[in-house]
Amino acid sequence: MGSAGVQAGPHEHDRCLEQLVHAVDASQLPGLTGFALHLHRNFDAVPAGLTLDWSSGATEGAVNRIKKIKRQLYGRAGFELLRKVILLQ
Repeated sequence: MGSAGVQAGPHEHDRCLEQLVHAVDASQLPGLTGFALHLHRNFDAVPAGLTLDWSSGATEGAVNRIKKIKRQLYGRAGFELLRKVILLQ
């Protein structure tokens, strides 16, 4: 929100994010400078991820479920059992 109670435009958010990244980078704090570096590398994706309406959460949830099942079955059975367990759940 801007100072007058009006929502800020997308370009204003980009400037604020860029200022934050530069301020954190200038702080030279080890944990935060790495975070700022990754934000800067993905600078186009960060505002889009915070402002767009769609999400890949459902896909990520399915991938995490499959990885959990795979870890549970590791060393116990082959691909066919893994496939059946995934399809039956």
